[in-house]
Amino acid sequence: MSMTGTGLAQESGTIKLPPPETEGGMPLMQALKARHSVRELDSKLLPPQVLSNLLWAASGVNRPASGQRTAPSAHDWREIDVVVTIAEGAYRYDPPTHTLIRVAAGDIRPLTGVQDFVAAAPVNLVYVADLERMNEASADDKAFYSATDAGFIAQNVYLYCAAAGLAAVVRGLVDRDALGTALGLGRHRRIILAQSVGYPAGRAR
Repeated sequence: MSMTGTGLAQESGTIKLPPPETEGGMPLMQALKARHSVRELDSKLLPPQVLSNLLWAASGVNRPASGQRTAPSAHDWREIDVVVTIAEGAYRYDPPTHTLIRVAAGDIRPLTGVQDFVAAAPVNLVYVADLERMNEASADDKAFYSATDAGFIAQNVYLYCAAAGLAAVVRGLVDRDALGTALGLGRHRRIILAQSVGYPAGRAR
């Protein structure tokens, strides 16, 4: 069936995204010049293809033979999960299958940040570290490397958004306890950052 308003087909809580478009786009230096944080977002939904491209850019598989991704990961731990919150629910992005797997029903976008605008942003990405994947690392190293790896993903999102004419802003002000409860996170999973994405207010297309 189709999810209301998204155009995405959902079967048993799993959404198969269209294949990402990995050719063309804005030259890197132009994207770097255009990259900036925007907090004024239009509520217009992102089309399925744009969401697919966004998530692949964030942390998609770019080397199928090894499963390695567009964002680097210390020790190849791949400990950061990208959780996508939209009006219909929250979904974990699964890079190997390029699918979204539902982790929470209902609209929990307001829990992804303390600023008013996050509740209406069409997409809020939440970067969650699974510390159990970071084999034998010390607590300090887990905190350092998970934050670093989340930062790489957030920058990929910024650059894709700059190239695609989207607005984005990364955020650290999150009620991690409330959001973690809504997402059903265990003690070994830590929310690092959130990032809002949408069309710039007044320039939706």
